[in-house]
Amino acid sequence: MADLQLDTSAAILAEAEFDDEIVSDFGEGVDLEPITLHLTPEACGQRLDKVIAAQVPQFSRSRLQTWFDGGHVLVDDKVARGKDTSYGDETVVVHPQSAPEDTAYTPEDIPLNIVFEDEHIMVVNKPAGLVVHPGAGNWSGTLLNGLLHHAPQLANVPRAGIVHRLDKDTSGLMVVGKTLAAQTDLVRQLQARTVKREYFALVWGTPSLGGTIDASIARHPKDRVKMAVSNNFSAKPAITHFQRLDSGLLDRRPVSLVQCQLETGRTHQIRVHMESIGFALVGDAVYGKRHLTPVFGRQALQARRLGLVHPATGEDLEWIVPLADDFAALIASAGIAEPEAA
Repeated sequence: MADLQLDTSAAILAEAEFDDEIVSDFGEGVDLEPITLHLTPEACGQRLDKVIAAQVPQFSRSRLQTWFDGGHVLVDDKVARGKDTSYGDETVVVHPQSAPEDTAYTPEDIPLNIVFEDEHIMVVNKPAGLVVHPGAGNWSGTLLNGLLHHAPQLANVPRAGIVHRLDKDTSGLMVVGKTLAAQTDLVRQLQARTVKREYFALVWGTPSLGGTIDASIARHPKDRVKMAVSNNFSAKPAITHFQRLDSGLLDRRPVSLVQCQLETGRTHQIRVHMESIGFALVGDAVYGKRHLTPVFGRQALQARRLGLVHPATGEDLEWIVPLADDFAALIASAGIAEPEAA
């Protein structure tokens, strides 16, 4: 989850009901030409990094510190440290270095499983392991990079048309708006909770035949990587409807295949909600039973069905994909047959 220069789309996306915390500007416009600075007596006695930061405000302090650490800042032809003291008559040469995020919007030839495409929208069946958008630790090789290669015009659409996202290790259906108008309409549909999103999850245990989890979600108070059910003022409403489809045994422990439908789309919503009622997803290393994680190498979760109104034609559309091969093999090993699409 990269973006938004156009006011109308930016305003709508900023108010969206779903959690899509995508950075709006990856690069700092790095000019790789060396920058030469001649310090004056006014700099005498000050820390070198502060002096330089004041003279090149186009770069962040953290970026400058990275260049100091890498030996890319020279004072009178010698490698300098940020904490060095300035004497006020030095010549400083800064050699800017590009950062991975500077090329986050580079098109890459990444295979895409496209379920549907026309001039307005694209529906993709995302495989597990593919990150949706660039971010820390994943500045390339994302779905966004693949979209830009497949449809270069998406460079002119905020977020390259992405309107919602799936976790890296969740497989399944996502829709992309190929024009600003289509993307804006899709976001409005998500806000109105009219987009039908149905998931299959394999959970540990045997939950009731069905129910609704209506519990707000916020960042975990102690572990910032996790989300949690919360009554905190910052918590966002979250509603998941679930139905138990079948049960079996995995590693001699009871498991159940559960169908989940989302009204909202909070970060990790199904994983957090199912764990909150005592039925963590199989393979979930963050919210599940860690000692059982090796049973499956990812959380057993797939976005199986997607329904929406076509932004241009007004037609009701729906797509269903079979379970990913690894997920299908997992439930088969538990003695559970994959349900037929209804």
